[in-house]
Amino acid sequence: MAKTKRAYVCSECGADFPRWQGQCSACAAWNTITEFTIPKTRSAVGASASSAANSYAGAATKVQKLSEVESKDLPRYSSGISELDRVFGGGIVPGSVLLLCGDPGAGKSTLLLQSIGSVAAGKQALYVSGEESIHQISQRAKRLGTPNIDKISVVAETSVEQILNHITAQKAEFVIIDSIQTMTVAHNESAAGSPSQVKESAAALTRFAKTEGVTFMIVGHINKDSNVAGPMQLIHIVDGLFSLSSTSDEKFRVLRTSKNRFGADSESCFFAMTETGMKQVKNPSAIFLSRSDKNHAGSVCTTLWEGTRPLLVEVQALCNNSVTENPRRLTVGYDSNRLAMSIAVLARHGGVMLSDMDIFVNCVGGIKVEETSADLAVLLAIFSSFKNAPIPQDVLVFGEIGLNADIRPAANGVERIREAAKQGFTRAIVPKANASRQVNGIEIIAVEDLQEALTAFERVAL
Repeated sequence: MAKTKRAYVCSECGADFPRWQGQCSACAAWNTITEFTIPKTRSAVGASASSAANSYAGAATKVQKLSEVESKDLPRYSSGISELDRVFGGGIVPGSVLLLCGDPGAGKSTLLLQSIGSVAAGKQALYVSGEESIHQISQRAKRLGTPNIDKISVVAETSVEQILNHITAQKAEFVIIDSIQTMTVAHNESAAGSPSQVKESAAALTRFAKTEGVTFMIVGHINKDSNVAGPMQLIHIVDGLFSLSSTSDEKFRVLRTSKNRFGADSESCFFAMTETGMKQVKNPSAIFLSRSDKNHAGSVCTTLWEGTRPLLVEVQALCNNSVTENPRRLTVGYDSNRLAMSIAVLARHGGVMLSDMDIFVNCVGGIKVEETSADLAVLLAIFSSFKNAPIPQDVLVFGEIGLNADIRPAANGVERIREAAKQGFTRAIVPKANASRQVNGIEIIAVEDLQEALTAFERVAL
């Protein structure tokens, strides 16, 4: 008998090494290299894999001219949740493999269980559980009021070969795998959840999906750094990666797209977690703008572009005299480097010295600002707190700040202003390039540089 071979693989980037070491030389992560058994040869796979997997592994390939390949326009079908369809790119593509990750208790299984009920109305659906018993799944489905519960097949299984057999026998078209970290392939001797098992299991499911046209919705875990648990190859294998997280107050869930071969990779949607499941939030701007009637200094509303739609959020800033030699600069939901840049621009070109003040910036609702269009709003929020002069709640602010104090335009400016008009805003301080077209109900205050922005602030606040 041949000696068992072992390898050492980094769980963060997937790099392999001949021996264990504390730090991965490829991604510089510490204590992420784990030992696993090298899988046996492919000849051993055929003895235990399903017939469908065998036929794929042994199928002869044919080289064709690209012009000779028949184009197939696969119609998408709905998940039964309109916000989920929008994040997917307009619906579910047959034969796709989608990975849904998130913290424990975020609602991954709940969301998919609600979705499979609607899909089961027109397609053969199978729920594969590797973590819970079928009795637990049945109880949750009844509590959530999942439709078409009599049409949903369910099985508790962790063997990929057996799962493929069940899919073939049931002629399933839509399959949920909960979760990929519990799946195993017979030819790999590693424990479930190891990098090699996760990679091999995902690869086997993907091969089956592409040849048989079965759609897989796979649940995945995340590590302590909020990254997908397992090797990086897992992200490369799947067609789409979606992360489900909670807002800071735990009231809402945010579903974000990180990768999508069939749609935009920057979409997001919001859900409210209730006793009867996840409820869609079709107007998230109204939630994040739920402020008190009293104006407060340092509070400014801005608009972000989330995927294909604008999102109105409130940015708060607080300036306070520092009692230490090194004033604090603390941000929540906003890049601290951009905050430092805004303070420097305000001092150099606005004559506002804040070197002896603690400055805090917060994006209300747990929103993370990842675009530069909020720069002007943050800067005016800081100035508002410094002057102790509130900005009226009907004023919208957006624009990017340059190091030379120029105000640069934001993409989709007209759509941002229109969304503000729908939410009751009547004035907007925006870059001059975004003010070329007027929007009914909104007074446009166009600015080109910091001095004009501060003048606009005095116009609306003082």
